[in-house]
Amino acid sequence: MTLLRRPEPQADGRYHCITPANAQWQYVHFAAWDLQPDQVLNLPASANETCLVLLSGIATIQAGQQWFAEIGERISVFEDKAPHAVYVAPHEVMMIIAHTPVELAVCAAPSQGNHPTRWFKPDTMSREQRGQSTNTRYVCNILPQDQPADSLLVVEVRTPSGHWSSYPPHKHDQDNIPHETFLEETYYHRLNPHQGFCFQRVFTDDLSIDETMSVTDKCVVLVPRGYHPVGVPHGYESYYLNVMAGPTRRWIFKNHPDHEWILK
Repeated sequence: MTLLRRPEPQADGRYHCITPANAQWQYVHFAAWDLQPDQVLNLPASANETCLVLLSGIATIQAGQQWFAEIGERISVFEDKAPHAVYVAPHEVMMIIAHTPVELAVCAAPSQGNHPTRWFKPDTMSREQRGQSTNTRYVCNILPQDQPADSLLVVEVRTPSGHWSSYPPHKHDQDNIPHETFLEETYYHRLNPHQGFCFQRVFTDDLSIDETMSVTDKCVVLVPRGYHPVGVPHGYESYYLNVMAGPTRRWIFKNHPDHEWILK
């Protein structure tokens, strides 16, 4: 099974639908939609917790009995702004009404129903710079581990032209607290300009997985286990949205021992 999923546009605007069944794993669900102005998208209730991320555009979102009217402000994921997002508790139906062109990410994972539906405004999201020199990238924590949820973690990263990201190579595929946690992960990629590409390698210590992919705009890379660095060519800027989930909702990673010296 290839770890690279290319967009497959459907009539209703959906172009990705990653499930545990088709990814051959247990936790992470991811879907992406391009909605047109005035389009209404209805999503059924499920046993999962869901994070609806307005990657771009303005929409009204209904989740259960709550309405979040005309939220969203950025027009591109490459703007220097955090997104709007809505955490939806399990067993609540969802409706999204697009007021402009909307790029929507639907991130979900198993839940015990311990946390209420709520709106994450951009000014509540922590933002940070990681790395230095050509390892610099810019992170926005949409649903990090210090925000209540049962298993879902969501973060977005912008990586400048010619830089590396998710680097040095790190992994989180062992349930070995306090040294490492097991988290499945998806990378939803965007490139600016859109005709660009980047590279992502996913590999394990024993190389039972060792796949290097040329990733184009709107592709998804699955990371069931292993290290997973991203390299961005000169002239293009990278964005990716990460969705992670596993048996323990903590992000504890291990750097590849051959490359950890880079941080010293």
